[in-house]
Amino acid sequence: MDVISVISLLLGLLSGVALFLYGMNVMGNALKKIAGNKLESLLYKLTNTPVKGILLGAGVTAIIQSSSATSVMVVGFVNSGIMKVIQGIGIIMGANIGTSITGWILCLSDIEGAGGVATLLSSSSIAAIVAIIGILINYIAKKDTSKSVGDIMLGFAILMVGMSMMKQAMEPLQNDQDFIGVLTKFSNPFLGILIGIVFTAILQSASASVGILQSLAVSSFLPFSAALPIIMGIGIGAACPVLVSGMSSNKNGKRTALVYLLNDLFGMIIWGSVFYLAQFIIMRGGSFPFMNYEMNSVSIALLNSVYRILTILVLAPFIKQINKLVFFLVKDSKEDLEEQADFDLLEERFLNYPDLALAQVHTVMDCMAVKACNNVKAAIKLLDDYSGERFKKIQDRENIIDKYEDKLGTYLMKITTSNMNAEQTKQSSKYLHTISDYERIGDHASGISKVAKELNEKKIRFSDEAQGEIKVLEDAIIEIMDITTDVFENNNYDRAKLVEPLRLRIRLLCAELKKNHIKRLQKGSCGLDYGFAFNDLISNLDRIAAHCSNIAVAFIEFEMDDFNTHAYLKDIKNSKNTKFNNDFNFYESKYTIK
Repeated sequence: MDVISVISLLLGLLSGVALFLYGMNVMGNALKKIAGNKLESLLYKLTNTPVKGILLGAGVTAIIQSSSATSVMVVGFVNSGIMKVIQGIGIIMGANIGTSITGWILCLSDIEGAGGVATLLSSSSIAAIVAIIGILINYIAKKDTSKSVGDIMLGFAILMVGMSMMKQAMEPLQNDQDFIGVLTKFSNPFLGILIGIVFTAILQSASASVGILQSLAVSSFLPFSAALPIIMGIGIGAACPVLVSGMSSNKNGKRTALVYLLNDLFGMIIWGSVFYLAQFIIMRGGSFPFMNYEMNSVSIALLNSVYRILTILVLAPFIKQINKLVFFLVKDSKEDLEEQADFDLLEERFLNYPDLALAQVHTVMDCMAVKACNNVKAAIKLLDDYSGERFKKIQDRENIIDKYEDKLGTYLMKITTSNMNAEQTKQSSKYLHTISDYERIGDHASGISKVAKELNEKKIRFSDEAQGEIKVLEDAIIEIMDITTDVFENNNYDRAKLVEPLRLRIRLLCAELKKNHIKRLQKGSCGLDYGFAFNDLISNLDRIAAHCSNIAVAFIEFEMDDFNTHAYLKDIKNSKNTKFNNDFNFYESKYTIK
């Protein structure tokens, strides 16, 4: 073939692949719109046994036509803590089976009319009929659900047209001896597997790779010996988009993404070893007679389904072992182990003993408080010395703080169901109030880190005057957090009284900083982008101080046995409270803008 013919063939093939992938995407999105949140809710509700998980994964993937989409969804659930890693393994195994359904749908493109009624069964006729019905539904229907049905039909038609274009592009190679020679080289298991991996990793779709393999089988001579290793490689290559989705997840999300790769990797190792070793032993170094069997679209779909089903049948009994393996491969850090140790303190058996249970809650809350305060300090440092890695650590720690709130809140609610005396009830209420404040402090630390990211990305640098003012405020914030943490950890009543005067000084500082920044904006010494970033930063710091105040006031009220926040704050600010005034004057002189 000359260069022009090769370019024409490649353009035809790639345009067919593009339409194929687009059609699959349209179908999948429309199906998800019709199902609403039902698919997602099914995924994490009906996974209490491995068999249910496998069947569910297969069913959902058969519907949305993408094992990668199902697996990425599962990674998201595990990452957010909705589902455990071991639950996700079954669904991902099922997704590996469900994705083979696409190959059977594509077999319709093999039906060619031979005149009469058979003409209506050709792929072009089916695509045309489905497209006409789909577009009519889209134009006539008024409900979104009905329009989505039309989109499904249009997506299917586009998919069939793409498959037809791939077949037509490959037809010139039907009698090309050089191309047939290349295909027979794929009979080398290592080369065939590598081709399957690379090609699918590029396309990011196992279904598309199988579709192209089916078009090759229809248009040219493709022996069983070449098809088998390529299909083995396709499964491994399809893991790429799932692994990419896991990169930005927490460690459990990464473990779940790794399961997809391990399933197909084990399948390739097990069946590749069994098949080729059996061939070597039985045929004494030769090949099975059926190795030269000429594959067609149906036999490719059958081989793909059988291979995937057999792989899952072998691996399903070892779900617990696979779970242990991914935890071994993606190890917990010291911080992760500490976090788990904290949660282990919230023992169910202590629930009948409120004093013990509340003591455990206090210990775990101490750890939450330290993490929240450290995150604020890390975010403040990020303002002066930005790092993408440290930004990610702050976001990860924020997710951990959210998990603390969830675990502690759930445990405290369980404690309230036991018989508690009045003091225990008040203490439980104080803790519920406080964990919410520490969670919000964590949120504001994340907010500060996002301001730092914006400053870095936009190459914004505040004026020396603005930076000096911010530094004064940051120092005050660090002190109020340290005092608050000490108050909570050590039940330090005297230190608790220092928080409110410092909080008042911080509030006045924030107002002063904003007023000074407006003046700089009016003078033109700072741009508008600077103003937005500056205000976001000041607001986050101000809210952190407010939550510290909430924690300290709740502690004081508990000690005073008087839960009237507004009355307490009004009393200390309006009365001639010498200590409060002295403390405020001290902080006013300590944190002054020059």
